[in-house]
Amino acid sequence: MTTQLLLLLAVLVVGVVIGVVIVSNRAKKNENVRAQTPPTPRDPFANEGDTTGDPRTLKAGDMLDWGHERTWIRGSLRLSEGGYTWSEHFLEVDGGKRWLSVEEDPDLELVLWTGRPDTELTPHAKTLRFEGVTYRLEEKGTGSYRSEGTTGLRAQGGLDYADYESDTGQLLSFERFDHGGWEAATGQKILPGSFTIYPGS
Repeated sequence: MTTQLLLLLAVLVVGVVIGVVIVSNRAKKNENVRAQTPPTPRDPFANEGDTTGDPRTLKAGDMLDWGHERTWIRGSLRLSEGGYTWSEHFLEVDGGKRWLSVEEDPDLELVLWTGRPDTELTPHAKTLRFEGVTYRLEEKGTGSYRSEGTTGLRAQGGLDYADYESDTGQLLSFERFDHGGWEAATGQKILPGSFTIYPGS
């Protein structure tokens, strides 16, 4: 009986030792693999740690502090054409219509737009002249939208657009929603960090 007990104890001890050796070897192997794995490449120009907030996360209810004024996002449009997506955020302003477009193509591009209901100009040509500036057609297309918050549009629908740019970087854009009339806007590109985002509730 004692011999059997000693034999069983010896087998258990050997099993534990073998288990410890296997676990130790695996840990060393994993350490070697981690040591040999090169660090993941990073974009040196990425806005990581930017204290102003990420414009790609904007939504209705967020406040934007421009330094000299504060505005709120009343509503947002999530636009798509094929697999490409971008957003437009309508800002609370006294009179007129203003919005911020956010897209990655491939870099982050922000444009502050001002509605121009004072013109009947339409995107009928590859070159347009407006207020003494010549604009050339950059792109046009048809896509769909999804509406959030207050936009004056249905919950979802279709849009047509045409974007123009001058040699000096001035922007002219046309949009029409659900086969309605064309709406013109002039825009200027702005840099990320031009405003601080305070998320809404």
